[in-house]
Amino acid sequence: MSTTKSKVYFTDLRTNPHSNLLDKVERLAKRAGIENIDFKNKFVAIKIHFGEPGNLAYIRPNYAARVAQLLRSLGGKPFLTDSNTLYSGRRANAVDHLQSAMENGFNPISAQCQVIIADGLKGTDYREIEIDGECCKSAKIGTAVADADIIISMTHFKGHEMTGFGGALKNLGMGAASVGGKLELHSSSKPFINEPNCTGCRICVKNCAHGALSLNSDKKASIDYALCVGCGQCVALCQFDAAQVENDSTTEDLNKKIAEYTWAVLKDKPNFHLSFIMNVSPECDCWNHNDAAIVPDLGILASFDPVALDQACADLVIQAPSVGNNRLHSDCNHDNHDLMQGKDKFRLAHPNIDWRVALEHAEKIGIGTRQYELIKI
Repeated sequence: MSTTKSKVYFTDLRTNPHSNLLDKVERLAKRAGIENIDFKNKFVAIKIHFGEPGNLAYIRPNYAARVAQLLRSLGGKPFLTDSNTLYSGRRANAVDHLQSAMENGFNPISAQCQVIIADGLKGTDYREIEIDGECCKSAKIGTAVADADIIISMTHFKGHEMTGFGGALKNLGMGAASVGGKLELHSSSKPFINEPNCTGCRICVKNCAHGALSLNSDKKASIDYALCVGCGQCVALCQFDAAQVENDSTTEDLNKKIAEYTWAVLKDKPNFHLSFIMNVSPECDCWNHNDAAIVPDLGILASFDPVALDQACADLVIQAPSVGNNRLHSDCNHDNHDLMQGKDKFRLAHPNIDWRVALEHAEKIGIGTRQYELIKI
């Protein structure tokens, strides 16, 4: 375990007529040292989440365009990329995925670079990267990411129903995995139905891509574990807290696997990471809706160390007050925003999930360190 602190750079969201947010993103990246990477004639994968149509919390494409412009000025060949999803939705194949990306503003005109779905038309285009990890011996990484010379991640930092929060590790480890890789990641993290909460609304049945859900004789949702792949779609879609995460051990496995897949993505490649603490929804951008933000918009961070970056983002959210009329206040039955300062918002939103597992495992296998120096610019 490294005792050296990683540098994490931070800029708030204050602007003036001489410096807008796009200027601040570019200045942040330069101050954090992105120009020290040799981009000349290199293929640069900008790993980003395009957002499920209907969800409005994802990073605006304007930021991606400015980063792509910067990378081209440094001699690189940047492209925006993400892999297909395991669950049903509008990003489960490259045709629908590209259409969704374009609807959300990610196209060669607005983003000023090409958009490539990393694992191909049906999610079967991948490279298997040997890692010999504790949980995974190899990782199935989308070919466009695996073949890139340099990895840049742009992450919308938010909550997540299966990992606690979605940060740089989640964006890279889960997001760059092919469909088969996602199946491996989810295979030991299967949900269960808390029947007293189930209303029989059938939303989970209708949206399960694998036919694993049905209503039993009591008109309650029931999971066929022979078919369930643990993708978590039912957990995110259930409005009555009936579909829940099985237990801590399975989510721990998922978080450890994500760390190992992240190591596979970054292995032997220059990499740099940006995280946006904006529209911090309690759940992932994979769903066709986003609930109200749980904290105010805080700022943008950058680092060469994705572990330190995730830890810094989590700490800033924990230290922040909450905002009114969101999931945390309804769950905790109080409206005093300041009482939320210093509280782990992600554990409050997802009590059965310990997000620290991913960071601890990532640190253990040498991706980075949780120790950081926060440098404000």
